[in-house]
Amino acid sequence: MTPETYRNPILDADWSDPDVVRVGDDFYLTASSFGRAPGLPLLHSRDLVNWTLVGHALERLEPAAEFDRPRHDCGVWAPSLRYHDERFWIFWGDPDQGIFQINAPQIRGPWTRPHLLKAGKGLIDPCPLWDEETGEAYLVHAWAKSRSGVKNRLTGHRMRPDGTGLLDEGKVVVDGDRIPGWFTLEGPKLYRHDGWFWILAPAGGVETGWQGAFRSRGFFGPYEERIVLEQKGTDVNGPHQGGWVRTPSGEDWFLHFQQRGAYGRVVHLQPMRWGPDDWPVLGDEGAPVVEHRRPALPPQPPAAPATDDDFPGGRYGRQWQWTANPGDGWATQHSGDGLWLTCVRSADAHDLRKLPHVLTQRLPGTPCAAEVELRLDSDEPGARAGLAVLGDAFGWIGLQRGTDGTVHLVHRFAEAVAERERDAAHPRIAPGGRARLRIEIGAGARCRFSADVGDGDGFRPSGPVFTATPWRWVGALLCLFALAPAGQGHAGTAAFTRFRISAS
Repeated sequence: MTPETYRNPILDADWSDPDVVRVGDDFYLTASSFGRAPGLPLLHSRDLVNWTLVGHALERLEPAAEFDRPRHDCGVWAPSLRYHDERFWIFWGDPDQGIFQINAPQIRGPWTRPHLLKAGKGLIDPCPLWDEETGEAYLVHAWAKSRSGVKNRLTGHRMRPDGTGLLDEGKVVVDGDRIPGWFTLEGPKLYRHDGWFWILAPAGGVETGWQGAFRSRGFFGPYEERIVLEQKGTDVNGPHQGGWVRTPSGEDWFLHFQQRGAYGRVVHLQPMRWGPDDWPVLGDEGAPVVEHRRPALPPQPPAAPATDDDFPGGRYGRQWQWTANPGDGWATQHSGDGLWLTCVRSADAHDLRKLPHVLTQRLPGTPCAAEVELRLDSDEPGARAGLAVLGDAFGWIGLQRGTDGTVHLVHRFAEAVAERERDAAHPRIAPGGRARLRIEIGAGARCRFSADVGDGDGFRPSGPVFTATPWRWVGALLCLFALAPAGQGHAGTAAFTRFRISAS
């Protein structure tokens, strides 16, 4: 790679189902957040290659009672980000509730509360369009068969220009069952270009599929179709679902994801041009590029979403999300550095997958090591805290207060089919109730756990290698947690300091 080129993926972590918009000289991106809170991450770039996380549009998922416990595969699916009438708009589908919309005058808010635009099961991947020529507004969405019994089709509506309601019952505008070889058509993004309505939508499944383009002179069809991006001879499986954006100078680019197992859905940037037959050509004649000339935009310093955290004042950075809507008192603010997590009492202390008070960030897509310092400030027998890799299976290393009052270093794991965790290594005493915890994440998301308990031996490996696993739609997560068995009264806290992720 040279200073004039970039290399994919440009976001090497689980920024699932990305959509992008340009406002002036700035580019903004949002992505699925499923059941984590806050939701709807907001990223900013000036060059389409270097991105920073500037906030979230959704502080809490609604209705709140539905998300006071982990629902890892539910919640916010495949949002669309648009700018219209001097406001930012985000539409998304909750597969169990329907299509929601929020908007704001600035990317950092304040964002309106979620407005349910269309109620129903299985309504996913919505995208609005305001036709500047006619003043008409439209919405297209896909279907989740798991909730509705229907998939492989796109439904279109006329929409109120203020985005508050739909003006008809909807009509199937593209039926994938009528296109030979197409299945699992989803993720539509709706545009107006050169007198055509365009729908850019993937099909074929996230791991094995392709990116399609559809065009029609009228919004309700009929649409012609073409495959415009597919794996071909590359290593980029299932190039899938993203958004088209045009730079101020008129260059066209397309951002999409690639499914990478435990690493989730990483984001690629493809060049885009219009062919002699006025169809879009993505990548290298329809194949994903690995390295390419950078967009013709002002040079920017290297940047990426933050990972490290000193937790100043007890506050955690934007990169962290809870596994459900946050509860009162889970984290305590104070005058120094370090994160003070309450050892929340739970009857599910044996299974991190069921706990809402787990603080998470995305697993990096390249070999790295995650490290944090921990002090357990709890006298409650069974109270524990640690550093985890969480997915359909999980593993963690940390500290636990024993019934005899001593603090032990413990390392535990649970298989995907297991209902509770078990030891991955023999416990050992942690003098002073402190430890430095480390997870080295190698190729294939294989994780090696180690710890330094301050006994002079430095970091010592613990247990066998653990291979991280994704959830159904979500990549594995790095986590911090503190908990205690069910009971009465305050169970103490755990203090985390100097969280770092370094390249291996």
